[in-house]
Amino acid sequence: MRKSAPTLTMTPAQQAIYERLLHAASTIGPFTADPKKTSIHLTRRSAFAGIATRNNALQLTIKSATDISSPRIVKRQQASANRWHLEIRLEDPDQVDRELTSWLADAMRLAN
Repeated sequence: MRKSAPTLTMTPAQQAIYERLLHAASTIGPFTADPKKTSIHLTRRSAFAGIATRNNALQLTIKSATDISSPRIVKRQQASANRWHLEIRLEDPDQVDRELTSWLADAMRLAN
């Protein structure tokens, strides 16, 4: 089940990125988009990703079992021994590509 993003005001470019993210996640498996006050959580049994608006971009935070070595990761935080929160800045829908979709798939598996 998917919900729209009623709590976040998005530019047309941000909305296009958001829709691409939802589409990519839906090809992996079922999830829910859970709007919060300043972000949207993508959840299964728990959140596997978070989306927030930034100037002309979306900030995607994904859950990971390991650190990912990529220049696309703009911030990384080790939440526990086996859990990382990794931030990716998305400025174009084309950035939601195979690599990012594979990260989402890994994050979604962690949320089961």
